[in-house]
Amino acid sequence: MNTSTTKRVAITGIGVVSCVGLGKERFWNGLLGPQPEGERRVNDFDPNEYFGPKEVRRADRFTQFAVGAAEMCLDDAGRPEVDLDRAGVFIATGIGGLSTLEEQIGVRIEKGERRVSPFLVPMMMGNAAAGNVSMRFGWRGPSETTVTACASATHAIGNAARLVASGRCTTMLTGGSEAAMTVTGIAGFRNMTALSSSGISRPFDVGRDGFVIAEGAAVLMLEELEHARARGAHIYAEVLGAANTADAYHITAPEPQGAGAMNCMQFALEDAGLRPEDIKQINAHGTSTPANDAPEAAAVNKVFGNPGPPVTSIKGITGHALGAAGALEAAACALSIEHRLIPPTAGTVNVDPEINLDLVLGEARSWEPGPILSNSFGFGGHNGSLVIAPVTD
Repeated sequence: MNTSTTKRVAITGIGVVSCVGLGKERFWNGLLGPQPEGERRVNDFDPNEYFGPKEVRRADRFTQFAVGAAEMCLDDAGRPEVDLDRAGVFIATGIGGLSTLEEQIGVRIEKGERRVSPFLVPMMMGNAAAGNVSMRFGWRGPSETTVTACASATHAIGNAARLVASGRCTTMLTGGSEAAMTVTGIAGFRNMTALSSSGISRPFDVGRDGFVIAEGAAVLMLEELEHARARGAHIYAEVLGAANTADAYHITAPEPQGAGAMNCMQFALEDAGLRPEDIKQINAHGTSTPANDAPEAAAVNKVFGNPGPPVTSIKGITGHALGAAGALEAAACALSIEHRLIPPTAGTVNVDPEINLDLVLGEARSWEPGPILSNSFGFGGHNGSLVIAPVTD
């Protein structure tokens, strides 16, 4: 995106629905606090704050999260006036309205086909979150949903940034939302041995045994930089570049040597016009699974050397929110620049001796903000990387 023919892309609003709190402040404080115990559900979200009685019954939980995060994001951005035809919404999900689907299958089995809700399809479809957000605010620009498993939100943010950089849109609401912690959803992940049997997320630890599933959402406002400056917006950071690649290897397992991840990071650097030594922090995918952490570490070493820049994974706190994970992590990157701290990789005590990274452990690390690379990798072999940096001129 860093060429003379493209516009610069600022982050001017952040909205978060997470298991450690609602809103950017509580989310950030949660990232610096102790690792939560047990499930990573969002327990303090009240959809009635954002929906009327009839509306709330017609929106799946993942859509409710997305709308809540979008409202927070707009509040944070100061609710600026926008060109409605050049304001778009890209909100990702990995799974969509699973709770609605599971509930209505139960209704069909127990009460018959005629009792299945006529709102089943518009509630469960993956694009329901983006559609509801665009309709709520009347934003008539591109409205799309990226569904690339755990890389979904990172891809959505990258795609939204390109629309701003190209000049097609001046403003985008973008991120991801997920609420797939249903009985069947959890059973499916558990039976494929993806979940931690100990219930502890410990990225890159020698004792890691799977991820801790989570729910949540994050929405960012992306805005053309000069447009943001002209209205006096608070600017957290800018999106310098993005890339995506495919492993073309296996439907769930990453390519063992991390070749696809390595290429993705290199393409993101190229898109940002940066060299490896320019990156000052890596927000890792870091799921706490044996199959994912090692290839990511190997890819980081190939691109950045041993051990490379400081690395953190916030999944020790947030758990793995699947299609929303990349959005939560992009929000964490912007807030890391704002607060001049790198959150620690919670839960990690004994780093795998085969992994050679400069992991931030124990407590937050002070830093002089610079470009951050944020990684997301998903089932299907999908890789995504974003470069987020402080605005320096």
